[in-house]
Amino acid sequence: MAREPIRTGRFFSVRLRFSRGVITIAAIVAVLAVGISVGLVHLLKRAEPLAVPEAYCAVRTPDGALDLDPEQAQIAATIAAVAARRRLPERAAVIAYATAIQESKMFNISYGDRDSVGVFQQRESQGWGSKKQIMDPVYATNRFFAALVKVKDYRKLPVADAAQAVQRSAGGYAYADHEGQARILAGAFTGRVPKAVHCWYPPGPKRTPAPRPRTDEARRQLARALGSTAITSEKRGWLIAAWSVAHAQKFSLTRVAYAGAAWSNEMEADRGWRAGGQAAGRQVELS
Repeated sequence: MAREPIRTGRFFSVRLRFSRGVITIAAIVAVLAVGISVGLVHLLKRAEPLAVPEAYCAVRTPDGALDLDPEQAQIAATIAAVAARRRLPERAAVIAYATAIQESKMFNISYGDRDSVGVFQQRESQGWGSKKQIMDPVYATNRFFAALVKVKDYRKLPVADAAQAVQRSAGGYAYADHEGQARILAGAFTGRVPKAVHCWYPPGPKRTPAPRPRTDEARRQLARALGSTAITSEKRGWLIAAWSVAHAQKFSLTRVAYAGAAWSNEMEADRGWRAGGQAAGRQVELS
């Protein structure tokens, strides 16, 4: 009987030492966890993001909204510029857009049915030009419009009928399915709807100097499609501004300004244009 208190005391003594040991270990682990967390925060702040959003373009007009790949936006801008150079009505651009969407989803593809290639899936064997020429969107668009204006009363024809008269496709009825999208694109890229085109592309690594904007090259390429880049009307100014935004990634442009509004390649600016630039709208500023 005399041993019972001793056994009890020794039991509680061991239990107390074990509890203190657990507390000590837990405290050490907590300190280490805090240190590791702080270190990770600093590393993550300095590191490049693991997932960078892809470049995109968006079009917003009273007729509706569309999301585009940058290549689609560039082709849409080219079609509008060529139409303006040829002094064609917006109806011609609508027909061209509906055709391009049906034929290639408005991408400049190097394949198709038999020898069909390019935005409009034109064929070398049918006299549209060489494959190299057809793969040039400016050339291909000019050839499309040259054929379209020969179609009698094309302005009054249904979009599908006018497109089919040029393309002579096996399924010409399908062009009609894209008339709504074509109207949205025409309003935005012809300049009829101001501030309708917004694009964004991911910046380069923070430790790498940003490429210099190639503004002169951008203007030369615009002139290939549009001819004179002089701004003779506010609508023409917005056409040039939309073309420039659509080609921003290609020419490393980070800012386009016109008529008191400015686009910039910033994530927080993804809602579109903001106030900025010369209010008079005498020129489109590129930088």
